[in-house]
Amino acid sequence: MTNKELADLLLPGVDSDISKYEEKYPERNLKEGAIVTRFAPSPTGFVHMGSLFQSFISRKVANDTEGIFFLRVEDTDQKRLVENSVKGIVSDLKNFNIEIDEGMLSEEEEKGAYGPYMQSLRKEIYQSFVKYLIEQGKAYPCFCTAEEIEDTRLLQEKKKQRIGYYGRFAKCRKLTPEQIKEKVENKEPYIIRFKSYGDFEKRIKVNDLIKGNLEVPENDLDIVILKSDGLPTYHFAHLVDDHLMRTTHVIRGDEWLSSLPLHIQLFESMGYKPPKYAHISPIMKEENGVRRKLSKRKDPEAAVSYYHEKGIPVEAVKLYLMTLANTNFEQWYDCNKDKSLNDFTFDFKKMSSSGGLFDVEKLFNISRNYISRLKASEVYEGTLNWAKDYDSEFYEILKNHKDYATSVFNIEREQKKPRKDYGCYSEIKEQTWYMFKELFDKWDKEYVFQTISDKEEIKNILTAYMNKYYNEFDTKEEWFDHMKDLAHEFGYAKEVKEYKENPDNYKGHIGDISLVLRIVLTTKSMTPDLYDIMNILGRDTIFERYQNWIKEN
Repeated sequence: MTNKELADLLLPGVDSDISKYEEKYPERNLKEGAIVTRFAPSPTGFVHMGSLFQSFISRKVANDTEGIFFLRVEDTDQKRLVENSVKGIVSDLKNFNIEIDEGMLSEEEEKGAYGPYMQSLRKEIYQSFVKYLIEQGKAYPCFCTAEEIEDTRLLQEKKKQRIGYYGRFAKCRKLTPEQIKEKVENKEPYIIRFKSYGDFEKRIKVNDLIKGNLEVPENDLDIVILKSDGLPTYHFAHLVDDHLMRTTHVIRGDEWLSSLPLHIQLFESMGYKPPKYAHISPIMKEENGVRRKLSKRKDPEAAVSYYHEKGIPVEAVKLYLMTLANTNFEQWYDCNKDKSLNDFTFDFKKMSSSGGLFDVEKLFNISRNYISRLKASEVYEGTLNWAKDYDSEFYEILKNHKDYATSVFNIEREQKKPRKDYGCYSEIKEQTWYMFKELFDKWDKEYVFQTISDKEEIKNILTAYMNKYYNEFDTKEEWFDHMKDLAHEFGYAKEVKEYKENPDNYKGHIGDISLVLRIVLTTKSMTPDLYDIMNILGRDTIFERYQNWIKEN
């Protein structure tokens, strides 16, 4: 029996002419150096931080080189599929502004000329390539049962030998054509294995764009390439898809590093140039002085939903991811505050080979700096969008008082050194609630005074301010002069410096007076600029709060 006859026996009706696919999926017409890469998740759940990191880098390098970034869904393991997970994956990427050039848009929709981008829809293509390999004598059927494979594994463990289907353990490799024909005619189930030509005792040199030059054993495993359901394994689908989709760079987690010799061998067996590989180490977290992998089970920040719930701006998350991706990014960004991520060029050589250390505090610091540079209108929109999903009460307040809320968010903002109060949108309500009547009137309030704590003196200060020193049309300079006069009237120094030079001459200084006005107005001792707060709240609100406090105390 010839190899072609064997191929027809094993895969009847399948066309082994793979040249038609070379014509259908030609080399891409891109400029020299353009990178074509992909995000290729299994539809078994939603995107987590590790996969978001990977897709972020893939999108970035494609952008930097005017290349292509596509989404391919690897659903060949039909038993693990989760309903609507493709929709979830697409949505998660979109929520972080990681746009695909090609690929799946939903469970049914896709865009691009190199599809289908759902592997289960490429069954005919894979089978053509498998049949071609059988005809070339590079693949064969395996009739071993699950029990036989398990017995072999137990034997290998007992003898402390490598686990796998190789060498003398690859018993179906030794079947004659007659034996194969007999088993097929007897309807014994079979799978198709790749006939490895490697020698595990030999070592090959491979280059990883992140980890550098590596020396690894050749692959000698006769891995399964076509399962009994007619779908390929991950390894074979990787060969076919990344060749036909003209992927130039495979960026993936380093759990696949051990498969690199196999994948290179598969490409070589077909006479194809393998893509370049970049294996990303897992994101790490330090706990009690020990580093461990960021865990989907233990760490809330491993889920992308965490960032939406907290209201961390997408761009701030991406800035943080870039600090993990390239060691030189922070220095570049410090020197280029007016530039964006698009202006920075990613470099594989600047990526840590041991894995970035995830630091939540650093993330919030980056977010705080990012939000501080936004316009008030942008802060308003960001907070409104967050509140719409996570705080209906605040959402209604913001929606009904757009101009007012924008002015609140603009306090000490659009200036050379803006305040950095907000680490995320979810913190804004807690920090600005006293500016909104709906919240101030209903929230429990506690007034903790400091230097001036005598209630009668506080009442007198408030009364004098309202009767003699408040003028809603004051400039900031005029307002401050009136504050000095108020301080002087009650025996407090007009300047802090003046008080420090002659402390025995005064009860305190102007700061103590302004603190009283601040606390009664906001309940807080630390707030943004008091003049700005008063200017936004307006006369009626200021007087109402001061008069209410006087009545209640």
